[in-house]
Amino acid sequence: MAYEENCPFCNPMEDKDQNILSENETYYLLQHNKQQDVLEGCAVIVPKKHHANAFELTKQEWNDTYELLQNAKDYLDKEFSPDGYTIGWNVGEVSNQFIFHSHFHVIPRYNDEPLAGKGVRYWLKQPENKREKLSLEK
Repeated sequence: MAYEENCPFCNPMEDKDQNILSENETYYLLQHNKQQDVLEGCAVIVPKKHHANAFELTKQEWNDTYELLQNAKDYLDKEFSPDGYTIGWNVGEVSNQFIFHSHFHVIPRYNDEPLAGKGVRYWLKQPENKREKLSLEK
């Protein structure tokens, strides 16, 4: 099994603030106490094998994600009653991945949030995010 000793997602039971909400053969559904201040109810689906990013997952691991995503939705609907969800993977530093163990974000969203209605595309489409055009002239 791929494993890294100092990886927080390879060792979720060693962090007293990390809660394992559910698991299957290949994944954990985790919710960290210290991540609940702004993103209330947020959780991550993490493969038990260490993979740096989602592109390294096996087909079986991708398929197994489905079960824990449904578990996450059931749990979050019951415990937090969100009005919607933002879900997804970050890959690489430029995408804001800072733990290099693949993890799938499950973020409940609420109508009374100051940024309700603003999803991933909203932030990426801001004019200040536009790349400068590279000159083709040499």
